[in-house]
Amino acid sequence: MAAVSIAELDPTTLATMHVNQLAARLNLTDAQKTSAIGIFTNAYTNAQTVQASLQTNRDSLRAAIKANNTASIDQLSTASGALNGQLTAINAKAEAAFYALLTADQKALYDAMPHGGGPGRGGFGGGPAGPRGRRGQ
Repeated sequence: MAAVSIAELDPTTLATMHVNQLAARLNLTDAQKTSAIGIFTNAYTNAQTVQASLQTNRDSLRAAIKANNTASIDQLSTASGALNGQLTAINAKAEAAFYALLTADQKALYDAMPHGGGPGRGGFGGGPAGPRGRRGQ
């Protein structure tokens, strides 16, 4: 049986894995875990749509480069920035919603985590833009 990559997992599985890691570090209650799974499942789902658009954008940008189509390069680069902005917003909103669930002691632990608790690369440590990353495809 072939190994399954993180990119192939469904949003609920990814969210559950992420919450389990956070729960171990933050001593989350069952109610917090349930809420967090919902928050991160929504974020992963929303990020997948944007990531698919980013992949299409990267493919189009490669074609524009090969064709030396500078007008398309400008347009696609601008669109890429907007899509990355959408990912940032998705991740930041999920982080804010999760952070609001935490007690003061849990917030102190979360803030002290090496990744800084933020989203995506260098953030959630596997958040919506994490392993499948914005640049990794």
